[in-house]
Amino acid sequence: MPGRLEGKVAFVTGAARGQGRSHAVRLAQEGADIIAVDICEQIESNPYPLATDADLAETALLVEKLDRRIVTRKADVRERHQLQEAVEAGIAELGRLDVVVANAGILPMAMGDPDPMDFVDATDVDLIGVMNAVAVAVPHLPNFGSVVVTGSTAAMLPNTTDNPAMGPGSAGYGWAKRILMSYVEQMALHLAPRFIRVNAVHPTNVNTHLLHNDGLYGMFRPDLENPTREDVEPAFTTFQAMPIPYVEPVDISNLVLFLASAEARYVTGQQIRVDAGSLLKFPQGPGS
Repeated sequence: MPGRLEGKVAFVTGAARGQGRSHAVRLAQEGADIIAVDICEQIESNPYPLATDADLAETALLVEKLDRRIVTRKADVRERHQLQEAVEAGIAELGRLDVVVANAGILPMAMGDPDPMDFVDATDVDLIGVMNAVAVAVPHLPNFGSVVVTGSTAAMLPNTTDNPAMGPGSAGYGWAKRILMSYVEQMALHLAPRFIRVNAVHPTNVNTHLLHNDGLYGMFRPDLENPTREDVEPAFTTFQAMPIPYVEPVDISNLVLFLASAEARYVTGQQIRVDAGSLLKFPQGPGS
């Protein structure tokens, strides 16, 4: 039985691990070949280690085990020409491009004195990086293609990313994710004549390195010197209406798959949360 993306090619940023790897594998399970990119280097303002060349190679192996083809490239989403080269190399080998998953993101946090450059790093990756990925891909998309952008439910919630204790990097993360909401709607409008859909998925806490790191643990449990995962999970759980500390990457990937597939052929310009009820529990403000 053919998969839901049989014969399609998907371009995934931040694909070396976490949500990006999960998206690449999930789309491959449904028949897609993959163009996968990741920076595979550290950005110093980021408090947790970013992915490595070995991580990207592991993503490639997982896709190949599904008998799908994959083209991997080390590329920084802040550098549009690097993404352009990756997409062109992928299309040269795989023959086409149908789906864009602009997923790469970071969450810099102050680990001492606040540094305004943390805001710059966050917005360069989380906003400009998304726009770069979409910009290099759209000219290659056929009619009925799909663009999926990773947003953030936390950026919609009060006293989260805008908490001064989280520093300029967190503020940049939240601002970038909020701006992406209107960006998605504008792109959906302008690409609608070609039946290209553009949608955003907004995860709550996800079981990835962005959530599980000493910097974020310390923000959630400032009363402890070296909090562990077990120490912070009760605090993580308070964010969701459903009593869970976080969702799994595949929970986001399943929505990405739907939006990439023909089943979502008339779904566009949408902001869809996978948040276990967090925005309902903590609405944005009066009247929400």
